[in-house]
Amino acid sequence: MSGQSTNTPARGERFRWRATHIFFTTVCLIAGGMFFFKLHEFLRTIKKDELAGFAFDPILTYGFVALGFFFLLVWAFMTGQFKDIEKTKHEMIERVLQQERDEGLSISEETL
Repeated sequence: MSGQSTNTPARGERFRWRATHIFFTTVCLIAGGMFFFKLHEFLRTIKKDELAGFAFDPILTYGFVALGFFFLLVWAFMTGQFKDIEKTKHEMIERVLQQERDEGLSISEETL
C-alpha cells in the first residue's frame, strides 16, 4: 500500500505537467495561427491600395518583436521555468525574513 501512495503524487504530477504541455502547445498554435492569418490579410489588403509600402516597416518590426517574445516563451518553457512558479515567491520571502533576522528586527511571516 505504501508503494501506491508514493506513486500517486508522481503520477498526478506527470499528468499535470503533460496537461500543461498540451494546453501550452494548443494555445500557442491557435494564437500563432491567428496572428499570421491577420498579418497575411493585412499585407494582402495593403497591396491593393496605392499606398502599399506605408506600413511595411511597422509590420516587419511588429513581426520580429512577436517572434522574439515567442522564442523567449519557448526558451522559458523548455528550461523548466514554469515547473515551479511558486518557488521564486518562497525564496523572496525567505530572503526578506533572513535580512530581518540579520538586522535584528522581528517580522512574522503573516505580515508578508
